[in-house]
Amino acid sequence: MNQIKFIQLGFGPIGQQIVRYAHERKNLKLDAVVDIDTEKIGKDAGDIANIGKTGVIIESDLEDVLKKSDADIVVISTLSGFKKIGNQISVCVKYGKNVVSTCEELLYPWINDETLAQNLDKLAKENGVSILGTGVNPGLLMDLLPSVLTAACKSVDRIVVKRYQDASKRRLPFQKKIGAGLDLETFNKLRDQKVIRHVGFAESINLMASGLGIKLDKTTETVEPVIANSEVSSDYIRVKKGDAKGVHQVGRGYVNNKEIITLELLAYLGNKETEDTVEIYGEPNIKSSIKGGVNGDIATAAVVVNAIQRVVEASGGLKTMLDIAPVHYC
Repeated sequence: MNQIKFIQLGFGPIGQQIVRYAHERKNLKLDAVVDIDTEKIGKDAGDIANIGKTGVIIESDLEDVLKKSDADIVVISTLSGFKKIGNQISVCVKYGKNVVSTCEELLYPWINDETLAQNLDKLAKENGVSILGTGVNPGLLMDLLPSVLTAACKSVDRIVVKRYQDASKRRLPFQKKIGAGLDLETFNKLRDQKVIRHVGFAESINLMASGLGIKLDKTTETVEPVIANSEVSSDYIRVKKGDAKGVHQVGRGYVNNKEIITLELLAYLGNKETEDTVEIYGEPNIKSSIKGGVNGDIATAAVVVNAIQRVVEASGGLKTMLDIAPVHYC
């Protein structure tokens, strides 16, 4: 097995976890780390990630790193918005680097900026590299897994995916993202500004639809607070009675005013009914459940690490999880 060198761009909690997991793999080698945090720049990446000295010193200038690195791929864990990381992806591709990213909107970027997606696809093909957005959600549980399960179906009429999570077991940024601890006025204000929500529902819905060969008429999304009936807390946040302890988010995809794809996320502090479920209505009907659910913080980094080799092996262009070879632990 050839060793793959990678650059880690973005060294927050997820970036550090990706580096820790990759450190355990014989086929992966950390070549460089880039971050804008002045508290991290100049320090050994291993010290920050708690894996011991690596000899890789955190730098701040991405292009300078790309010029001198012979890495095969850049792992980007910086932002959720496709347009916001477009330049980061572009410069990596221009230097002949493959890209895999946790950017949620990169899962199916054509719905966010078709022109940018087409330009990146063309640039990647010209440079013989591939680009992929992935993670656990979006990237696996609410899109790829349901799509793969349809392989057993003669026909498919509707797909319903439910992800019920105890958010108290997740990292602080996730708990903030779902509005835990906010009073309802603040929750609703930030919800309307699209600050409080799980990014990626529309991308997951469209990815599944593309795999099914369905052209959607529209997608909708609702985001509502889960209100605490009594005080509840995590290691990071205390929620008072009457405040939001999490989020109930539902995304829907329609064809001819018929709801074809439904995604439901119920994530709040203290949720006891944790489960990941896929329901496929067709011939035959299929129901698949992961009791206890999948820990999103572990799985996000794991999916990215496990996808690195597949992205490097893929043909040039902007890819989705349905385009590359199956991702699995190795």
